[in-house]
Amino acid sequence: MHVNLTSDTATQPTPAMLDTMLSALVGDDVFRQDPSVNQLEESAAERFGMEAALFCPSGTMTNQLAIKVHTQPLDEVICEEKSHVYQYEGGVYSLLSSISMHLVHGERGKMLPGQITAAVKPRQDWLARTRLVVLENTCNKGGGSIYTIEEATALAEEARGHGLAVHLDGARLFNALVETGETPDQWGAVCDTISICLSKGLGAPVGSLLLGSQQQIDAARRFRKVFGGGMRQAGYLAAAGLYALDHHVDRLRIDNARARTLAELIATLPYVASVEQTQTNICIFHLVEQMAADFLADLAKEGIQAAAFGPKTVRFTTHLGVDEEQISYVMDRLRARAEAPAA
Repeated sequence: MHVNLTSDTATQPTPAMLDTMLSALVGDDVFRQDPSVNQLEESAAERFGMEAALFCPSGTMTNQLAIKVHTQPLDEVICEEKSHVYQYEGGVYSLLSSISMHLVHGERGKMLPGQITAAVKPRQDWLARTRLVVLENTCNKGGGSIYTIEEATALAEEARGHGLAVHLDGARLFNALVETGETPDQWGAVCDTISICLSKGLGAPVGSLLLGSQQQIDAARRFRKVFGGGMRQAGYLAAAGLYALDHHVDRLRIDNARARTLAELIATLPYVASVEQTQTNICIFHLVEQMAADFLADLAKEGIQAAAFGPKTVRFTTHLGVDEEQISYVMDRLRARAEAPAA
């Protein structure tokens, strides 16, 4: 059996999604003539109660477009040290926007009250100008940790008290919403811009959306073209995103539950030192002795793929490409490792 727990980016289109893609109406999106892209952007903006949206190839692009729209060269962005925009986007903010990052040490990737105020720099010629706060919900490196709308609202109010804009990296926001019962428009009311990924747990093959005001999205559209993100008959991909938003949101709670089931077992295994709190579809655990690379190599022999998240740290990520039978198989293999005699 083969089980890919490396990332929820491993999802592949379902047969129904593929049928929807093949029947999509398309045009040239650079000229805003692709009806499927236009429908996706309008539908997503309405869902979040925001004025406009922009379809892009990746979450890195939507995050970096947001930074570009909100900042000027020599500005500074505040984010938690585990944030994707800092950890996993190649430092491209320094290249594309000529800005710096001010990192704060929060809790499981989440900023805490007062940390924004402490990070804001005074207006001095020799200091970067603080302009933007980036939140991540759920936080990947924080183990899929959830910001509640109350927590985010308090941080947004703190940020705006200093004249700062707020961007939400909501790549896995819907994994949080199915747990909290919150709605997209609640988040649209709190954040100036929001990025969501369609190609993770939602199961589309490609694509992310940036949401914001019409003025912000108009500016982002121009930068998208300059960054090389202008697409032509992108409606085939947009159709997959529309299908995902209409049919794959509610089922994310299944992925979250399966990750928690894995976490409950992993916490009992003698070769595991600890397991991070598992709220959504990401389970991170720390090994007692074995290096993560060796552990993953052993799992690969059993047909199980996962990701190293540190020298002795492993990440399992559940998604629609992993069913109940595969989860049971992984659990059986993990138990068997605990029962195997020492070499």
